Amino acid sequence: MDYPDRVTSLAARTRPAGSSGTGASPLLVLTLAGVGLVCGAIGLSLDSIPLTVPETFVAGVGLMGVLGLALWRYKWAVALAFLLLGVQIVEPAPVDFVLLIVIAVAVVTGRVDPRQVPVWVGLTMGAFIALNLLSSLEAVKPGRAAFYMGVTVYLCALGVWTTSYVTTPDRARTILTCLTTVAALSALFGSLALVITIPVLSEAYSGLRATALFDDPNIYGPFLVSVSLLVLQELLEPRLLRWGRPTLALLFALITIGSFLSYSRASWLNWLVGVAVLLAVLPLRRGGAGRALVLLLVVLSGVAATGATVVLTGQADFVEERARFQTYDNERFGAQKLGIEFAESKPLGIGPGQFEILSPVSAHSTYIRSGAEQGIGGFAVIVVLLFGTLLVAFKNVFAGKDTAGIGSIGLLAVWCGMLANSVFIDTLHWRHFFVFAGLIWSGSLAAPAISQASSRAGARRPM
Repeated sequence: MDYPDRVTSLAARTRPAGSSGTGASPLLVLTLAGVGLVCGAIGLSLDSIPLTVPETFVAGVGLMGVLGLALWRYKWAVALAFLLLGVQIVEPAPVDFVLLIVIAVAVVTGRVDPRQVPVWVGLTMGAFIALNLLSSLEAVKPGRAAFYMGVTVYLCALGVWTTSYVTTPDRARTILTCLTTVAALSALFGSLALVITIPVLSEAYSGLRATALFDDPNIYGPFLVSVSLLVLQELLEPRLLRWGRPTLALLFALITIGSFLSYSRASWLNWLVGVAVLLAVLPLRRGGAGRALVLLLVVLSGVAATGATVVLTGQADFVEERARFQTYDNERFGAQKLGIEFAESKPLGIGPGQFEILSPVSAHSTYIRSGAEQGIGGFAVIVVLLFGTLLVAFKNVFAGKDTAGIGSIGLLAVWCGMLANSVFIDTLHWRHFFVFAGLIWSGSLAAPAISQASSRAGARRPM
């Protein structure tokens, strides 16, 4: 039975059988502590944003409105949060406040059950949070360290929430629909902003590189790539989206063009790795050879459409320039070398968020950042978390365990692309990074499909 959208009594959920109602249960105490931490995180986030009195009032009213929406129609609040993933021009972004409220309401109303998360994931994330706390002792700027550690805790909570929530086709359809909508709109307006003036985006895009309402093309591009891979599998094996193949093909082409126009080389690598995984794995399923051929034709069509767009917009020379070695690449590799030195000289690490304080250039690598900021132990834990998730993604594919209808092959392609991207870009604090990880973890708990060719694999009873 699914949870109703109306709010049920927390006391009824947490009072032991036969209890007279006096005294607080451990679950209630933990819940209240969690809500307190969330409120504190929202307060710290708002404190970091310079707001006028009217803006503060509007923000407060907005947060109360989101809270009311989450209590009245939880599914709508979830949809709002995922639609706001396309607005990341400021940090913290509006999506963070909405997600914090969604997660808090989920905790209070019992929609999140840590037992739904694989044990190894909980232990690994717990170890990484502990290492964040320990490494804070070496922080040059403790306030910045506290903020970044809070972000890490929040994103880990997002991964746990995703794992617990996306357990039915209806929920999976909501998430995938919102992700596709956001990616398509971002790709459309981000690409148009390169050739025409769009007032809302005039200050948002980065010169010749599309960003839409993202603050960095290196985040914008990979986000679109990840969604395009899921749309591509949905095009080949329709399960959740009800828009028809012609529409899905158009969306795939649009999102692919948008990701390419970010001119993020890591994004290009992400896309190539993801498509290669789809082409390699899809034929292994029953009837997959024919789908692989269709996939190849669709990909080639997408590449042709992208090439035509580049030529028609007069950016062929810029593409050639971006494909070459850049002068600032030496600075990035120098920063990575410095990060290795930090890891060797500071066993506990330099502390969360301290890399930019001690280095003139960001780490541009998830692995280097974790090793530098949380020491060798942090590097080891991140490797376990990332490649453990990769192993789970492979197991999901060969066991036919889709995530409530979201294809396991598509998620495997997404994750492989992200791991390749993480070598050159810091992905550790990307919101969608933990969303896709949570989807893979959720799939691992699904009932195995009767057949590898089944399109109904992955649905399991919600909590």
